[in-house]
Amino acid sequence: MGQGQASAAMPSARRVPSLRRAAAGKRVAVFGGGMGGLTVAHELAERGFQVTVYERKAWGGKCRSMSVPNTGSGGRKDLPAEHGFRFFPGFYQNLPDTMSRIPLSGGGTAFNNLVAGKEVAAFYNGTKMTLPAAGTIEGTLSPDSLLAFLTTALNLAGKVSVVEIGYFLQKMIAFVTSGPERRYKQWENMSFSQFVHAEKMSKAYNEVLVEMFTGTLVAAKPDKANAHTMGLMAEAWVYSTLGLGGYKAPDRLLNAPTNDALIDPWMTHLRSLGVTFQPNATLTKLNVTDKKISGAQVTGDNGAATTVEADHYVLAVPVERAVPLLNDDIIAADPSLKSLRELTTDWMNGIMLYLRQPIDLAKGHVAYAGQPWALTSISQAQFWKNKFGTTYGKGDVNECLSIDLSAWDRPGVLYGKAARDCTSDQIIKEILAQLRKSIPWGDVLLSDANIHSYFIDPAITGNGTPGVANDEPLLINRPSSWNYRPEATTALPNLFLASDYVRADINLATMEGANEAGRKAANAILDASGAGGTPAKLFKLYLPNEFKGFYDDDDRRYKAGQANAFDLWDPAKP
Repeated sequence: MGQGQASAAMPSARRVPSLRRAAAGKRVAVFGGGMGGLTVAHELAERGFQVTVYERKAWGGKCRSMSVPNTGSGGRKDLPAEHGFRFFPGFYQNLPDTMSRIPLSGGGTAFNNLVAGKEVAAFYNGTKMTLPAAGTIEGTLSPDSLLAFLTTALNLAGKVSVVEIGYFLQKMIAFVTSGPERRYKQWENMSFSQFVHAEKMSKAYNEVLVEMFTGTLVAAKPDKANAHTMGLMAEAWVYSTLGLGGYKAPDRLLNAPTNDALIDPWMTHLRSLGVTFQPNATLTKLNVTDKKISGAQVTGDNGAATTVEADHYVLAVPVERAVPLLNDDIIAADPSLKSLRELTTDWMNGIMLYLRQPIDLAKGHVAYAGQPWALTSISQAQFWKNKFGTTYGKGDVNECLSIDLSAWDRPGVLYGKAARDCTSDQIIKEILAQLRKSIPWGDVLLSDANIHSYFIDPAITGNGTPGVANDEPLLINRPSSWNYRPEATTALPNLFLASDYVRADINLATMEGANEAGRKAANAILDASGAGGTPAKLFKLYLPNEFKGFYDDDDRRYKAGQANAFDLWDPAKP
């Protein structure tokens, strides 16, 4: 099945633009056409820079959607698919701001393509549970009032003991009242599982609270994600739920496939600003002269290589592709970039189940607690502006259950094999078995008769063979990863970074983090070029002024070797 790549071949060497026509100091070459690359192109093009974006595979990168070839008829489009479903929580601010500056042909902006889900749910062995989607705090915001809200809002249907729920929420309050010293020097250096002492608690505590919590918010695995990152996401989710900090609805989605709702209109707008796009263009080398980038080697799909010359070079490719490009000359000019080798990736890819009839799971994102493959999903048809059955396929598909599979290394329930070791058919049968076990009447709602077809992210190749590979893994915020992540600037004065591994306030490999990185890179180029003007705005996660005293006190306590004032009980100690 196709990967949604641009079909045009890269121009020959004599036709690749050299960027020489632009004003001196304003020629920018961006390598990578995903979220980070498109963002830096947007910010710089608005400020009069001549930008060319080079992309090896598909515009939008991991954010894109794609079509399943030859599945449409009767005037309908091919069935839609994607690398993984989109999630725009209310605490995203940088990306929605960009979307508000992308005009749509029929009026409005891409921001208007965001729609709010009404709930975030988890299914656990046939029981449905919901995370708080809206609420208020009576009186003044305080740790006690926040704890009271969480205690009331967290509905676990008696699956976890009151003592364990209380301990989990106590840990959340400890994080919320932690100052930056503890966040970056203690919580950053441990996993979320260690933070909440998962190893000391019950199976239900781990499956319902720890795994459901991390899986629902960011589709992360609690034993791999660090406590700092997960705490930030939980904190931001709660503030979004409460309508604090100017945050929007907690759970937002697009009203159409991502390319239709965001990527295509974005590229149309960027072209109108003068941005040039070069598809099927793979960056193979960055040349260094006198500790500056003196050119970039780019290869097209026909094997022809050429040199790109610019004033400023932006590396906006993911970390697994950036590291091989950091040659000895670059490392000699900026030894700190060696730390990128310490960052790790994992598999998190999309699986589409096309259903003949929709099933009512939730009006928003869903997690499947207690299942080994860390599945999360969204039923898309309910949110899309065009009726699914009359828009896509051959008229016999009325729903796409878009699933993210985040634990490719754990044995499944049918074959006892990890997902990466299964054939495509085995993957689908495993997923169905885990979903059917999770949801009420799962065998009926997801009967074989209701399953029309499926689609597995084509970034996964060689399914069921020793050569299985993933062309598009995801950066994982493992413990201490912040210490290895760079800023958007480098010691080479004309080399900049704009990808989700760049340090960002959100501290998570997301569209929002990549967008923030693109803004940082654009601002750095504004400074380096001397162009001046208004920099791109950088939005920060909300922290309540009411808690400043707690942050300051906790910084003092951390420096004195003391625990957070709300970290009252440690089950690891006698």
